[in-house]
Amino acid sequence: MPNKFTYRSGEKELLDEPDIPKKLLFKNLRELDILNRTTGGHAISLKGIRQLITDQEKIYHVVDIGCGSGDALKAMADWTRSNKYKVKLTGVDMNADAIDYLKIHCADYPEITGITADYQEYLNRNESIDIVHCSLFCHHLKNDELLRLFNYFRLNTQTGFIINDLHRQWLAYYSAWLFPRLLNGTKLAKNDGPISVLRGFKKVELVDLIDEADIRNYTIQKEWLFRFLIVGKSKNHDRPER
Repeated sequence: MPNKFTYRSGEKELLDEPDIPKKLLFKNLRELDILNRTTGGHAISLKGIRQLITDQEKIYHVVDIGCGSGDALKAMADWTRSNKYKVKLTGVDMNADAIDYLKIHCADYPEITGITADYQEYLNRNESIDIVHCSLFCHHLKNDELLRLFNYFRLNTQTGFIINDLHRQWLAYYSAWLFPRLLNGTKLAKNDGPISVLRGFKKVELVDLIDEADIRNYTIQKEWLFRFLIVGKSKNHDRPER
């Protein structure tokens, strides 16, 4: 008999609701930022960035969908500044309050712009995107939505894509249940942490979706604390200009 880790859950997270009180949302965004900094979540994304941003003459347009606070974009900006790469960083989130938080949080980073929009609408109307970054975003989508997104990666990104998301397994689930309670987290963290793991992935599920989207040039690896890192490279990556 299947257990709750056998298949992806369809249960919605509170964070996906449109009417989260602003004060509660801001507190939850701070929690997520602390989590990603202290557990190496941003470092995982930067492993992908290092594989895709390689030309110091090019200005890379990186789009972070489901960007939340913009903290991942700040980590990218710090890395690119230190390594003398040029970037335009765009955070896209359908929650206007999250974008308000981003604009405050990233005020010292002129290379970062926040856009309130549905990710599909934004991607469909913007053709000059080099890299799409998704951190803890893909597990919010159903498989058919993921397949459409992966097809977009293959057809439209100029350089590639990065996915940083959750491995669905029992230890990750019980850790996500326990730690928000031990640390007096928000009700969003207490509710959504375990659900997000159940909405996460087994490796074979991700491979099947990527293969169905006919993406060939990619790597997928397990990372620290129940994460997967997927880095895909487009046909244009590293191609010399003529």
